[in-house]
Amino acid sequence: MSTFTGVGAAASTAADRVRNGPTKVGPLGAFNLIGLRPTVADGRSEVGHFEGDLIVGSFNRSAIVTVFDRASRKLWLADFAEDHGADATLAALAEILERIPPELRRTLAWDQGREMARHHDLAELCGIDIYLAEPHSPWQRPTNENGNGLIRRYVGKGTDLGRFSPEDLRVIETRINTMPRRVLGWANAAEVFAAG
Repeated sequence: MSTFTGVGAAASTAADRVRNGPTKVGPLGAFNLIGLRPTVADGRSEVGHFEGDLIVGSFNRSAIVTVFDRASRKLWLADFAEDHGADATLAALAEILERIPPELRRTLAWDQGREMARHHDLAELCGIDIYLAEPHSPWQRPTNENGNGLIRRYVGKGTDLGRFSPEDLRVIETRINTMPRRVLGWANAAEVFAAG
C-alpha cells in the first residue's frame, strides 16, 4: 500500500491513486481513500458496505445524515439536535450503526467533508472500516448520491430539516425501504438487506 505524502511525491496519475487507493494525510488526519475499499463492495454482492453523506437544509442551518447499503439500497437516517459538525456527526452515525448488527458493519464510504474529522473514533467505536472519496467525486459514492434524490422527495431543497423528528425520519426510511425497486428485481431494500 502506498502512502500519499504531498505534492511531487510520486509521478502517478489521479487514476492510479484511485485504483491503488493510497492512504492520505490531510486536514482530516490520515485516512484511507475509497480505492482501498474491498472489491466485494464494488460488486454489490454483500450487504454491509455503506455510503453516507449529509443532506443540508436551508442556509446550512440544519442537516440529516443519510446512510445507504450498497447491495440492498437500504436507508438509515439520523437527525441532529443542534449543529452538524464532527462531534454531532459522530453521534448521529453511531446511532445509525447501533441499529445495524455488528457483523454487518463492514465498510462506510463518505466524502472528505469536515464533519468526518472524527472518523477514527467512529471506526473504533462501531467496528467499521471507513474510506473517503476523492474530493469533488460524487460518482465514487453513487448509491448515496442517487438515494439522496429519493429522500429529497420527502425533504425538499431549501427546507428547514430541523423540523423533522426522529419519528418523521423513520416514516421516510420505511417508505423508501419498502418501495419495490427495478434495480432489485422489484424486491424492496428491506427484503434484500434481511436476506443478505
